[in-house]
Amino acid sequence: MHEGPMDTRTGDRPGDRTDDTAATWSPPVGPAAARRLCTDCGISRSEDPKRCGRACQFIDPDYASLERRVHGRARDPDRADERFFGPYRRMLRAALASPRPGAQWTGIATRIGERLLEAGEVDAVLTMTAAAGDRWRPQPMLVTRPDGMAQARGMRMGHAPLLALLQPARERGYRRIAVIGIPCQVYALRALQDELGFDRIDVIGTPCSDNTTTENFHRFLALLSDKPETITYLEFRADYHVELRFADGRRREIPFLQLPLSRLPPDFFPLTCRTCVDYTNALADLTVGYMGGEGEQWLVVRNDRGEQLVRLVENELRIAAPGSAGKRRAHVRGFLANTERAAGGLPLRRMPDWLRPVVGWLMPRIGPRGLEFARARVEMKAVETVIHLRREAPRRVKSMVPEHVWRLVEPYGLIRRDDEQR
Repeated sequence: MHEGPMDTRTGDRPGDRTDDTAATWSPPVGPAAARRLCTDCGISRSEDPKRCGRACQFIDPDYASLERRVHGRARDPDRADERFFGPYRRMLRAALASPRPGAQWTGIATRIGERLLEAGEVDAVLTMTAAAGDRWRPQPMLVTRPDGMAQARGMRMGHAPLLALLQPARERGYRRIAVIGIPCQVYALRALQDELGFDRIDVIGTPCSDNTTTENFHRFLALLSDKPETITYLEFRADYHVELRFADGRRREIPFLQLPLSRLPPDFFPLTCRTCVDYTNALADLTVGYMGGEGEQWLVVRNDRGEQLVRLVENELRIAAPGSAGKRRAHVRGFLANTERAAGGLPLRRMPDWLRPVVGWLMPRIGPRGLEFARARVEMKAVETVIHLRREAPRRVKSMVPEHVWRLVEPYGLIRRDDEQR
C-alpha cells in the first residue's frame, strides 16, 4: 500500500461532518515534503516535517531499541520464530464467526476498532477509508463512533498520509487513540510516540511489503480483466492464488504463476517497498494478517496490550493454533536468483507456459504453508532488501539494514561487506 508522495491533498469525504456527532472525520492536510525514499506516512505533512529525520524507517531505523521500548524486551534468540516475526507472546489462526460485510477477510481488525469505541476505551480510531470516487485509493480518517468502522473495511492500494491526522486528533482533544496502520506508518508512530502528547495509543498493525501507487494498481487490474472497473475485491492468498470478486457476484482465482507480472513496468513497486524490512509490523501491539493463517487470519499477539485487544473479540472468534508445512529454502533460493537477475537488468528465468498449470496445482499441496509460508515471505523480503539497496542505494545499506535482517539472509550467501558495517 505505498509509494512516493501522492499528488493530491487529502480532503473531506462528501457527507462527512466535522462536528462531534460525526462517526468519521477526514480533515484536509497539507502537502507532502519531497523526499527520495518516502511512503508518505504523513509526518512530512505535519506541523514539524523535520521529524522525518528521526522517525523514518528508510533513514536510520533502530528496531532493536524500539522493540525493547514497546514490548519490554528484545527478540528472544531461543524462540526461533522471533527471528522472522519479531517479539510475540502467542500466534493464532483466527476468523470472526460472523464475518463482516465488505471486510477483506472476516473483519477482525475493524471489529477490534468497533469494540474499543463501544467500550469507551479510546476516543478515536485512526485508520483508512476509500477516497471518494475510487474504491482502491486510501484516505486517512478518524473514526469516533463504532458504526463508522464499517467504512474502514476492505483493502486499499496506494499511499495515504495516515499520521498527518495525529495533530488534528490532538487539537480536537482526543487523548486516547487506536491506530490501524502498516509497518512504515507504525515505525514512525512508535519513534515519535513519547512526544505526541497522547495518554494512550493502541496499535493494530497489518503486514505490508509490496505497495504501489493507486494509479499503478489500476493498471494491474486492467491486466487481469477487460472490465477492471467491475472488480470489487482482490487478495493475494496463502494458497498461491489471487482471488478476484466482481460486482455481478462472480469470483475468479488466478495462480500466482499465471499472473501477468512480466507486463508490469520495472518501477511498479518503488524502492521503498522493495527494501522494507518489517513485513510483519513488529512494533504493533497486535499484528492482524494472513500469511500464516492457512486461509484464515493470522494474529501475532506481541505484548500485554495486544492480549487485551484480542480479548475484546475473543468470544466472537474461531481460534486454532497456526500450522506449518512444506520447506521454504529452495523457494527462497529461486527468488534470490531471479531478484539478482532482475536487479542487474537481466531477463528472468521464465517457466515454460505448459509447466505453469502443473506447478500452480502442486504449490498449494507441496509448497511452504502456514508459518513456513510466512517465514519464506519474510526471508524473501530480507533478500530483496539487500539486493536492491546494493544496486540502487549502496550508501544506504549500512544504515537501513538492521542486524536481524543480516541474520536472515546469511544462510543464502548474502554476507555484510566491510563497507556495510555500522
